[in-house]
Amino acid sequence: MFTIKTDDLSHPAVQALVAYHLSGMLEQSPPESSHALDVQNLRDPAVTFWSVWEGEQLAGMGALKLLDEKHGELKSMRTAPDFLRRGVANLIVQHILQTAHARSLQRLSLETGTQPGFAACHQLYRKHGFVDCEPFADYQPDPNSRFMTLVLRGENEGL
Repeated sequence: MFTIKTDDLSHPAVQALVAYHLSGMLEQSPPESSHALDVQNLRDPAVTFWSVWEGEQLAGMGALKLLDEKHGELKSMRTAPDFLRRGVANLIVQHILQTAHARSLQRLSLETGTQPGFAACHQLYRKHGFVDCEPFADYQPDPNSRFMTLVLRGENEGL
């Protein structure tokens, strides 16, 4: 049974998974195309970070960065190696989507890589309804980046 916790990134296992995530991104993408956040940047007040645990074992992580009051960005998705193919990533995406809905966001976007190692990520995001889009926020067009978005609520909905 997995438990999702809002996390302050102080646990050594969480810091190690963030470091593993950063190194994994740099293995697949050139540095100028790697937009993963380090521990310091994940502590930004605009970012909510979650860790996923099975008992005392860290299973994964994910974050939601508020770009503005209507638009959020899914960040720092990573499953710990011992927990791959056990539904952790799906659980994190569902949790972030629930949080985005609860915060009345209208759109959730993400940036990921284009290399073959990102294929499982693309499949996961498509499964949850994300579609390809143009660069958003401060991102620029980049052949090593794939941009995806999901409309959560219509512009006039709830007014």
